[in-house]
Amino acid sequence: MVYSMAHQLAPALRVRPSRPPVRRKPLHSHRKKPAATILLVEHHPLFLKIIKAILEEANFRVLSAKSPRDAKKIDVEFTGSIDLLLSEVMMAPGLLGTKLAKALKKRRPHMRILLMSAYPGGELLILNYGWHFIKQPFMAEALVGRVKDVLHSKIREQGVDHFDTRK
Repeated sequence: MVYSMAHQLAPALRVRPSRPPVRRKPLHSHRKKPAATILLVEHHPLFLKIIKAILEEANFRVLSAKSPRDAKKIDVEFTGSIDLLLSEVMMAPGLLGTKLAKALKKRRPHMRILLMSAYPGGELLILNYGWHFIKQPFMAEALVGRVKDVLHSKIREQGVDHFDTRK
């Protein structure tokens, strides 16, 4: 009886030849040269990873740093052009994105600045610099759109910051 059941199931259990696996091209093989190089500074590791992935998917080269110290090191070591600094406004006490931006602008005066913050009033910290701002949280499309706007906009240069109390 066992033999007859196994014999009846045998056709259903036979291994059928499978098709050869479909080879897919790597995701980035169709990509052109990166649209711009962005120095991303975010102290929260998960947000750093997510924002980096969003920007890379939008065809930007992303140099990521988890602190202003790391960002300054990248700035010195990276020999190419950095088109945009995207940084958190407030990372920790004494670690402000505005201070970082001021330091990096001395070496790279043509670099655009886009600061982000989830804190209420975060944009008030950058008003007198003439830099750009995006409120967190944001959708991926909003971030990419804002980055493109900043890269293509005419930006006024930083004026005299006599109102800056955080020098």
